[in-house]
Amino acid sequence: MNSSKYLITLVFSFIFSLSFSQTTQQPETLSLNSGTIDSQFEYIFRKSGNFKGTNGQPYEAVKTAWLLKLRNHVRDSLNEIRKDLNETQTVVKTQANEITELKSNLSKTQADLDKTNTEKNSMSLFGMQMSKTGYNTLLWSIIAGLLALLLLFIYKFKNSNAITRQAKQSLSEIEEEFDEHRKTALEREQKVRRQLQDEINKQKKA
Repeated sequence: MNSSKYLITLVFSFIFSLSFSQTTQQPETLSLNSGTIDSQFEYIFRKSGNFKGTNGQPYEAVKTAWLLKLRNHVRDSLNEIRKDLNETQTVVKTQANEITELKSNLSKTQADLDKTNTEKNSMSLFGMQMSKTGYNTLLWSIIAGLLALLLLFIYKFKNSNAITRQAKQSLSEIEEEFDEHRKTALEREQKVRRQLQDEINKQKKA
């Protein structure tokens, strides 16, 4: 009986730590077929018979059927705890996988956001990414260069027109001088011819 009492005490200590949360509400009626493990132990303690041995030492008698039923209840409780623990571990594992996936998606989203911000703050030129400041500087430099070339072309064009007008004017003056020279030469030639004809006529008369 002492070994049975020791076994009951040991099992009670173990089960008490597992069923501590269930002991906060003590049932009004103790029973071996219902209630918490703690209440079932309490039922056995109260229903156990108190006896005194021949040597005067007290001992308690517990029905074997009660112990067997209590053992089955303890096993059922342990199996239920194991089941809950396995389910909890499964949930924890599932949540850990979901957290890992969420972290991966968050990292990908952050990378896409950084890429979007980079593209937003930069411009593509000939397949090369440039900052907006560099792009604007290059663009205005090209515009300034083209404007300078345009002004140079206009200057050259006006200068060329002025030279062309001056050349035309000089050519016109040369043509006028040439026409005047040609008229003078023609008149001189005609005068010489008349003089020559007059001399010829004089010689014939003579």
